[in-house]
Amino acid sequence: MSPINPKERTVIAILNWNGLHHLKTYLPDVIEHSRKDAHIALIDNGSTDDSIDWCVQNHPEIEIIRLASNLGFSGGYNAGLEQLEAKTYILLNSDVRTTENWIRPVIDMMENEGFAACQPLVRNDSDNDLFEYAGAAGGFIDKYGYTFCAGRIFEVFESDHGQYAQNREVFWASGAALFINAKAYHELGGLDVDFFAHMEEIDLCWRLKNRGMRVGACGSSVVYHLGGGTLQKISPFKTYLNFRNNLFLLVKNHHRKALSLILFKRMVLDGVASMKFISEGSFDLFLAVFRAHRDFYKSFFTMLRKRKLEIQVTSSESPSKDLRNYSGWYHGSIVWDYFIVGRQVFQELERNQFETLDDSNKIHQ
Repeated sequence: MSPINPKERTVIAILNWNGLHHLKTYLPDVIEHSRKDAHIALIDNGSTDDSIDWCVQNHPEIEIIRLASNLGFSGGYNAGLEQLEAKTYILLNSDVRTTENWIRPVIDMMENEGFAACQPLVRNDSDNDLFEYAGAAGGFIDKYGYTFCAGRIFEVFESDHGQYAQNREVFWASGAALFINAKAYHELGGLDVDFFAHMEEIDLCWRLKNRGMRVGACGSSVVYHLGGGTLQKISPFKTYLNFRNNLFLLVKNHHRKALSLILFKRMVLDGVASMKFISEGSFDLFLAVFRAHRDFYKSFFTMLRKRKLEIQVTSSESPSKDLRNYSGWYHGSIVWDYFIVGRQVFQELERNQFETLDDSNKIHQ
C-alpha cells in the first residue's frame, strides 16, 4: 500500500501539558480507534512530568512535537500545527475518550456537505448518558454574545436519547474534538493567542463564518470528554477567562450591529451576573468578573485593531458581496430564556429565533 500524501492525510493533534495521567487513561483508546484513519501527534507544551518519556516507551508509533515552554492552548496548537502537514486537523483534548468509527463520519460530512469545521457529539465521560459542558451537540450564540449548546444550556445537561443524531449546521464547534480544514486554519492565522485558553475555538469558528464558511456537528460520531482536566469547571481563573474572552469575541467578530450598544448591554448583564455571585457567597467569582472587565478594557484597542483588520480582510475577499454566515445565531437572549422564562432545554427554545443559512444569505444579498 502506497504511503498517504501528507497533504491529504488527517492528523490528530493532542496538546499536552503535564498530562501523564490523562495520556495513560485516554491515549490507548485514541490509538486503537484512529490508527486506520489518521496520523496521531502529541504536541507537548513544555511539560515537566514524565509525559514524553512514557509516550516514547509505550507508544513509539505517535509523533511527538516538543515545545520549549507552555504557550497556552492557542499558542501551543499554533506552534505545533505549523510542523504538521495535513488536509484535516483534529484538535483533540488529552482527556477525550474516543469510540469506534468516530473519525470517518465527520470527515465525510465535511467533504460531502461543505463544512470547514465540525465536531462529533460530546458526551460526559463521568456520566455517559449526559452531554458534556464543552460543546455537547454543537454550539450557538445569542444576540449578546452568550454561548450555549444543543444538549447543554448553562448548568442543565440533557441525556442523549438520539435527539441530535442528525448532521446540523451550528455556530461553533467544540475545541475538545475540533475537526478543521488545515488550509483554512493556517489562512486565518490559527487560534488567537490573546485568548490563551477558553473560547478560542469559538473565535476561530466565527472567523470562518465571517468568510462564508460552514461549521457543523456530526450526529453519527460520539466521543466522551472528562472536562476540567486543566482548570476546574467553576474555578475563578476559568470564570475570568470566559468573561474576558467572551468580550474579546464580540469586539473582534460581531460586525452586524453597532458595537457600542452591544457592549453597553453586556456590561449591564455581566454586572448582574457578578452580583449573583456575591449573593451566593462566591466573592472569588465576583472578583474574577471584575478582573475580566478590567483586562478587557486594557486590551480593548488591541481587539479593536483586530476587528478593523478582520473587516478589511473579509471585505477584500469579496468586495461586492457580504459573505458572513450567521447560521446558528440565536436572535433571542439565552439569559432571559433560561433564568426568567424557564426554557432550560435546547428544544424548548423558539425555532424561528435561530438564523439559518438561507436567512443569512437573504440578509447579506
